[in-house]
Amino acid sequence: MPGLGTLGRLWRGELPLPEAFWTWAVTVGLVINGSTSIACYALVVADEPLLALVVGYLPSVPYNVLATVGVLRSARRADADPTFARFARLMIVPVMVLLSLT
Repeated sequence: MPGLGTLGRLWRGELPLPEAFWTWAVTVGLVINGSTSIACYALVVADEPLLALVVGYLPSVPYNVLATVGVLRSARRADADPTFARFARLMIVPVMVLLSLT
């Protein structure tokens, strides 16, 4: 499990773009958003709508902001592949908004 230092590096855009995008935005993002969505739906079924709202959005939305900012900042790095940087910049915001809403 990575420490807070890695998340700080992600936030500051210090991670290589492929790691920021594929590892943190896509892989970890899917795990966090998938698990919070499942928990949210289970709590709605259990007739706990307020708790469902908290569990469904409190962990995922801040993480999605962190990952989005990290990818956008990593895409500005001088060593980032320009083609992949354009792709990452175009994809990260709509994907994270979609994940935040589900």
